[in-house]
Amino acid sequence: MTGTGGGTPHWAPGDQILWRYRDHALGLEGGRKGPFHICRPVTVVQDTDDLLAVWMAPGTECVRPVLTDGRPLYQEPLATRYTTPRTTERSQWFGSGVLKLARPGEPWSVWLFWERGWRFKNWYVNLEEPRARWSGGIDSTDHFLDISVSTERSWRWLDEDEFAQAQRVGLMDDDLAGRVRAAGHAAVEVITAWGRPFSDGWEAWRPDPRWPVPALPADWDRTPAHMTS
Repeated sequence: MTGTGGGTPHWAPGDQILWRYRDHALGLEGGRKGPFHICRPVTVVQDTDDLLAVWMAPGTECVRPVLTDGRPLYQEPLATRYTTPRTTERSQWFGSGVLKLARPGEPWSVWLFWERGWRFKNWYVNLEEPRARWSGGIDSTDHFLDISVSTERSWRWLDEDEFAQAQRVGLMDDDLAGRVRAAGHAAVEVITAWGRPFSDGWEAWRPDPRWPVPALPADWDRTPAHMTS
């Protein structure tokens, strides 16, 4: 990481970091934070006071949550999806890569997806806890509710059923659910006005072909010694 004039640490383009999420379901007792259950090694595209942009390349080895019998989460009925025992596994990210954009302090990140041949597919707004930075990457907690944004700039809510179920089983209290829904409406206002980062032309961006695919470290779930917001 490098410093700016104001002393804020920034990563340089080409640096490799981890983008991680904690598990809601295993962090309920005593208000403690859950363990990490999603980890994606990414390459830094841009890191400024206004925006962190990272690239997750095709073929990246990641960590994802699965049920203890090895099934993916979506195969479990919604009624028991968040109460059935789960674990994590290493898996490869197949298909096209993903460009992730995050503005400091915002409770969402914006992801860009392409079809093969770099045909732009859509934007995706992932509602999440504002990311905490540490020397090796950023950490957050996913908030279930998401928004899909088409190339025609129309939008729609995603995973409202999972958002509701998370509340029913106690993964989110009324206060947090209200803040997440408010964040979603704030993101919709940005989409409707076609503000940043949607208006910045990122769909025309391409990764540096010299960048190697980042490796998943053995200590991917390590606890950061120091974190900043």
